[in-house]
Amino acid sequence: MNITQLFITILMMVVATQFTRWLPFLIFPEQKAQPQWLNFLAQRLPYASLGLLLMYALKDVDLTKMPYGASELIAMGFITLIHTKYHNTLLSIGLGSLVYLVLFNVVF
Repeated sequence: MNITQLFITILMMVVATQFTRWLPFLIFPEQKAQPQWLNFLAQRLPYASLGLLLMYALKDVDLTKMPYGASELIAMGFITLIHTKYHNTLLSIGLGSLVYLVLFNVVF
C-alpha cells in the first residue's frame, strides 16, 4: 500500500469504530425506555458469551488420551474457587492461566 491508501484505510477504520461506538446512543437515547427485547438480551448475552468461550477453550481437549483433560479440569475448578471467594475477574483470569500453564507444561 502506498501512503494514501494506508491513510484512507486507517481513516475508514476510525470512522467505522466511532460509528459502532455512537450508534447505540443514537438508536436508544436515554430519554426513551429501552425495548423489552433489549433488556432480555442484556440479561442473557454475558452468560451466552461465557459459554461460547468455554466451548472454544475446551474444543481441542482429547478425553481419550492421557492426561484425559486433567489440566483443564483442575484449572477450571481453581478458577471457580478463586472467583467464588474473591469475586475478582482479573485475579481469576491471571491465576487460572498461571495454574493451567504450570499444569500443562510442567506436571502433565
